Amino acid sequence: MDQTLINAFRTNDAPVLKAFYHSSRSVFLNFGKKYGLDEADLLDVFQESFIAFRRLALSGKLDDVSSSAQTYLFGIGRKKMYDRLKEKKRSVPFEPNLIEEDAEEPIIFVDSPELNPRQLKMQKHFKALGKKCREVLTLFYYRGLTIEEITTIADYSNPNVVKAHKSRCLKTLRKLMMD
Repeated sequence: MDQTLINAFRTNDAPVLKAFYHSSRSVFLNFGKKYGLDEADLLDVFQESFIAFRRLALSGKLDDVSSSAQTYLFGIGRKKMYDRLKEKKRSVPFEPNLIEEDAEEPIIFVDSPELNPRQLKMQKHFKALGKKCREVLTLFYYRGLTIEEITTIADYSNPNVVKAHKSRCLKTLRKLMMD
């Protein structure tokens, strides 16, 4: 994590904090639109996330974090968005959309009679994978999260663990597809 930013929180360096706040805010609001919250809720969630991030910086809990400040802030925000959606009794669709690297067309999992036989087979085998495999593949391919974001969100020890896990899961899925 950027030690300059952490020090800015500790010394209350207004120009640095303002720049981080404003640059992160616009990107966060754009990022949050896919969760279906209105702008007022997104602003509240961002503010709460920024405050939580500040508390962590002041307490020293961010000193050993390897992800970027913005990635970590977004991880906090994502959890808060899910909490907000729960409060509103809404949920975010968590349908997996897995694109196989060698595929000519995207393979989309949707409960629809229009799935071709290959997509139906993929859907069946995807559901047979373990929970952690489904989660990692869904976060990476469907949600479009980076390896670093998945590391933060899913509480992995480091990005290399996520890469290795994703690779093993894809290998398993490809093997199942060959049978």
